[in-house]
Amino acid sequence: MIDVKQTLAEAEEKMEEAVMYLEEALAHIRAGKANVKILDGIRVDSYGSLVPLNNVASVNTPDARTIVIKPWDKSMFRPIEKAIMDSNVGITPENNGEIIRLGIPPLTEERRKQLAKQCKGEAENAKVSVRNARRDTNDKLKKGIKDGLSEDLEKDAEADLQKMHDKYIKKVDELYAAKEKEIMTV
Repeated sequence: MIDVKQTLAEAEEKMEEAVMYLEEALAHIRAGKANVKILDGIRVDSYGSLVPLNNVASVNTPDARTIVIKPWDKSMFRPIEKAIMDSNVGITPENNGEIIRLGIPPLTEERRKQLAKQCKGEAENAKVSVRNARRDTNDKLKKGIKDGLSEDLEKDAEADLQKMHDKYIKKVDELYAAKEKEIMTV
């Protein structure tokens, strides 16, 4: 016989992971403001191996429109610039010999709409993941009836699962709405 609490806990964990993934994905989408998170995916060639940018330099934002990268080793200027140019960040680095500066340009209306559409796609993927977790758990509960689970218990578990699903779908909608507002604010 299946353990209903365990099954529901697994479903909640999957839904939570979908929301966490969405938060991470939305953090990497730049919204016209300087945010060091947009550089998280960049890997720099350091002495023959690819390492995260923040392992070879300090990265910070002195103001809302600038990201400053200060390499710890002077020989890392070229590899860092190359890694930024090769990434999909879309910003050209400026090097003055001491620091690498990334000027975040204001977004055009067209680019804002593009980014909002990208965010909507990410939110939709998260919703699909939440729905899949619900569906898989419902299937497990239905199979549980065959294994001796009472129908009342199964119906109660389904109701709890639906509440959980609604909660996480609402979270996804809230995250998307907040990011869309951030992107569309001029």
